[in-house]
Amino acid sequence: MSMQLTWVRGLWLWAGALALFLLLAVLPLSPAGRALSALGVVIAVALGWWLAGRNVARQRQAIALAEDCALPAAGFRQPVVAVCGDGLRALFGEAPEDQLALRVTEQGCYLRIPSLDRLPAVIEYVLANRPHWAGQLSLFYIVDPAGQQDNALLAGNLRTFRQQVARVRRSGVALPVLLGCYLPSLHGAGPWFAWEAERQGLTVREGANHLPMAHWQQRPADLPTRAARLRASVQVESLGAWLAKAVLPHLASREPGEPPCPVLACAMTLVPGSPASPAGNLWANWLHERTALEPFAAAQAAGPEALPFPDPLLALLPRQPGLAPSRRAALQALWLFVLAATVALCSSAWQNRLLLRQVSDDLRRFQAIPQPTTVEQPEHRLKEQALAVLRDDAQRLDRYYREGEPLSLGLGLYAAERTRPALLAALAAYRAPAPTLAPERIPDPVRLDSLSLFASGSAELKAGSTKVLVNALVDIKAQPGWLIVIAGHTDATGDAQRNLVLSRARAGAVRDWMQRMGDIPDSCFAVQGFGADQPIASNDTPEGRAANRRVDIRLVPESGACTLPGRVSGGQPLPRQKPAAHLSL
Repeated sequence: MSMQLTWVRGLWLWAGALALFLLLAVLPLSPAGRALSALGVVIAVALGWWLAGRNVARQRQAIALAEDCALPAAGFRQPVVAVCGDGLRALFGEAPEDQLALRVTEQGCYLRIPSLDRLPAVIEYVLANRPHWAGQLSLFYIVDPAGQQDNALLAGNLRTFRQQVARVRRSGVALPVLLGCYLPSLHGAGPWFAWEAERQGLTVREGANHLPMAHWQQRPADLPTRAARLRASVQVESLGAWLAKAVLPHLASREPGEPPCPVLACAMTLVPGSPASPAGNLWANWLHERTALEPFAAAQAAGPEALPFPDPLLALLPRQPGLAPSRRAALQALWLFVLAATVALCSSAWQNRLLLRQVSDDLRRFQAIPQPTTVEQPEHRLKEQALAVLRDDAQRLDRYYREGEPLSLGLGLYAAERTRPALLAALAAYRAPAPTLAPERIPDPVRLDSLSLFASGSAELKAGSTKVLVNALVDIKAQPGWLIVIAGHTDATGDAQRNLVLSRARAGAVRDWMQRMGDIPDSCFAVQGFGADQPIASNDTPEGRAANRRVDIRLVPESGACTLPGRVSGGQPLPRQKPAAHLSL
């Protein structure tokens, strides 16, 4: 009992561990849902643990084994026969009726059922201790023909027997039935005679041998033995006829609500007895009317096993030994694992499908919104919202790529990795529109005197020009969406084509200095050379020509311009670059 209880409680713990694994690591539940579900599992396991112990205690109180009796070991593979009906004391001795008496022979184990109403309880007790014996259980019902005085009482007992057998069978136990009788005889114990359901005629079973009744009668060579066997044959056949009329019809009844109880065989054997006085019992009347023979009365039981057990008949019983408790528990644990694995795989497949559909839908939604040209357009707000969702998706998939997907998405079913390249490509291709600022917010252009930066006719910065550039360009800030336009101008003195080339070269020199000092990419700059085409003063005076020799720097908003180090288009962070040594742009 304790071993069986150990396996049952072990299965409860195993089931609880699998359920907690699914709840905490696989199923998509909220933290509160996980906590409540885990608490429910713990309570269920504790309740199952308690109920298992309670059932064992209840069974111990309901049925106690008789003194010097114990169930065979769990590895017992012979038939286990519940014996009920008449003559139990001569088979099992004087054990109290509230205790379970049993006898174990070389061919099987016999359990006493003191009353028919206790049959389900005894079967339940046996299966609680030896659940793998369900295929080994059978029933031997004894009818004492000389003890039957009333046909109605006999019919009532048989109906009760049929109902109790049906009750046990509804619990899943096949419980095949043998019908047996003990026939008193002056010539001592004899073999077992049987009418088998699958054989024609009466057979005689002695040990492992069986032969037809006619052969058994003719085997002895001496006349007295043949005569005794002839008399036994007449009695046995008469008893068989009586059983066929008075007993078997009640077991095979097909009344509504009362399932039939067919028997595998009707068996009887000869036991020592003495002539009986006419008592008017059903069997005596039947035998006297048909054969003019007088029945014998059974001898008083001389010991606990005065009547023989039907060992030769056990070969008729179908035997289907079940699994031992350890193997049964292992098989049940395996099925629980298979169930948990199936749930985990189904959950993982479903969550992967949801994730793949979510990322694909977010990407399609982002791509379906037209690219805005200014931040004032309604599409800009929608695009930024879709972009934020897309960034979250990209961060999530990138984390799974670097650290591995969670178990709830794993188990070999993770499929979102194939959408990550398209997601990153969409983020890299996005260009934020340039903001349209009010005129007062656009920084004023910075104007530098060419002679303070360059020698006459030269495009090479002077050695002392750095201070001029730093002081003049302190308000110029490189930022996404803004283009730094550097324009060179000259006066009208000299060749116009040469002035045009010189103005562009000076603008390029300023651009090169800004790149070198600020580590600013080329996309932030636009270099122009106008020569003398855009004067701001008259070229007829020295002062006017000096004013026209200049380098202008201004910020112009332009979509997609100036992708700074440390940021990608749309604001995605990049690795930090080395800052400028002296200039903040």
